[in-house]
Amino acid sequence: MPLWRASSLTGSGTAELEDSAMALSFALTTEQGAFRRVVADFADKVVAPAADEFNAQGRFPVEIVRQMGEMGLFGLPFPEEYGGMGGDYLTLCMAIEELGRVDQSVGITLEAGVGLGAAPIYEFGTEDQRQRWLPELARGEKLGGFGLTEEGGGSDVFGSTRTRAVEDGDDWVIDGGKTFITNVGTEMSSIVTVTAFTGEGEMTAIIVPLDTPGLTVAPPYRKVGWHASDTRELSFDGVRVPQANTLGERGAGFRQFLKTLDDGRVAISALAVGLIQGCVDECVRYAQEREAFGKPIGANQAVAFKIADMEVAAQTARQMYYYACWRKMEGLPYKREASVSKLYSSEQAVTAAREATQVFGGHGFMTEHRVGRFYQDAKILEIGEGTSEVQRLLIARDLGL
Repeated sequence: MPLWRASSLTGSGTAELEDSAMALSFALTTEQGAFRRVVADFADKVVAPAADEFNAQGRFPVEIVRQMGEMGLFGLPFPEEYGGMGGDYLTLCMAIEELGRVDQSVGITLEAGVGLGAAPIYEFGTEDQRQRWLPELARGEKLGGFGLTEEGGGSDVFGSTRTRAVEDGDDWVIDGGKTFITNVGTEMSSIVTVTAFTGEGEMTAIIVPLDTPGLTVAPPYRKVGWHASDTRELSFDGVRVPQANTLGERGAGFRQFLKTLDDGRVAISALAVGLIQGCVDECVRYAQEREAFGKPIGANQAVAFKIADMEVAAQTARQMYYYACWRKMEGLPYKREASVSKLYSSEQAVTAAREATQVFGGHGFMTEHRVGRFYQDAKILEIGEGTSEVQRLLIARDLGL
């Protein structure tokens, strides 16, 4: 069910309602609200108590991720026939927000596992590919990744791609490498979808099992943040897979990845909102408990106003990603809304993390406190799934500039 229930209005004539004029109700469905509470409870009681330890160790929290699979989180937006929950994209994003509220590494593991690992197979794969790979991904028994970025590439994905796949009989033979790939080096990891040039100006996405000979998974990166998220480099040296592993149509890889990024930007927005809300929650608690000069620090306007600004950002950014989700679920264009949401929420997350650290003072600089981890985790939100500069470019272009 959609978040907003629409009823016809006449004579609105505004640009914002160019697709259809409507009155909006901001009520979640009973199912959405109930599931959000379940995930929030899991985040508070299971994820939060363990987060400091697995982040300090840089350890992928496989036990927690398996529990998330048992809860159905990795199958939220997929039909039951493929092992999914038959839910909607908003419910997935709310789950990402709730997990990100207590730990960003766990939140991005879900976001990438669904949005990058499983969703491309559901969106673009053949029926045989869906039946073969999607059920174990949707049930959270296995994790998939998406190999797009290459060394020296960044935002220029098409121009920087050097990975090639050539035909040899009924097979593809792949050579090249990918960087910054999530969820490909854990004991749960099974496949990665790789973009490669298969002809002049022809980019194709190919599904590659991670145990294929010639595929090397490098040790994990040493990162500034997301310490418990799995991020690796991949290299392909004569990796041979059947041409039946071509994701959807040959030559459609670039178009597919653009759609995947639109969805991912909405989900990253939800992750960023989780971080902002986590900052609000932690700062409210700390400002009520911590005393200076004979009174709680929250009684000082300098502190109280910082927290109030965080709350404004949380509520505003949340409505932005809700709206982008609603448009997606209604089949309306949402590319601009995805970029607006991602840009605003990620930049506000960086601000919230900085201000929350200031509220905590010296304690905020210690990673055993959640705001300290948020400070480390926030910056990547302005980079992953398209930098802030790319979002501004996309928004401007969509405005006709």
